[in-house]
Amino acid sequence: MLNHNVISPSENSRKTSKRLWRWNGSGKGTFCGKGCKGQNARSGSKYYPTFEWGQTPIFRRMPKKRWFTANNALNFSVINISTLDKLIASGVTLIDRKVLEENSLVKRDFLIKLLWNGEIKAKVEIQVNKASAGAIQKIEKAGWKVEIIAIQKIEKASSKIK
Repeated sequence: MLNHNVISPSENSRKTSKRLWRWNGSGKGTFCGKGCKGQNARSGSKYYPTFEWGQTPIFRRMPKKRWFTANNALNFSVINISTLDKLIASGVTLIDRKVLEENSLVKRDFLIKLLWNGEIKAKVEIQVNKASAGAIQKIEKAGWKVEIIAIQKIEKASSKIK
């Protein structure tokens, strides 16, 4: 019959741990398996996980890559309808890149995007590279004509100077 007083673990299945600090005859006396002095011999002292024992760590060996910049990125100058309203008041009927550059509303290397913020009063023709859906709806409702020019990569001004 199986009782608690009869049950025992199988042979060599339970190993007692080596008792530390029990004199030199035990095999784990004096330095207790921690070597002689140093950071790892101290109590509670651990080295950080990326420590490489004096070798220059991997994160310092790797080159510093800052941020990814796309070579084919398109930069847009954003213009609101309210800004165009000021141009219309000065008597302009066709608004394109040339007019916007003359009035310093667009940077030379940037494409043009039109947004819907503002009110429309007069009829004008506009040429832009992109326009928001709200802007197109507002402009067509007022009777304007919006021409969306195909996006082409604009050469940088610095490359033209050479």
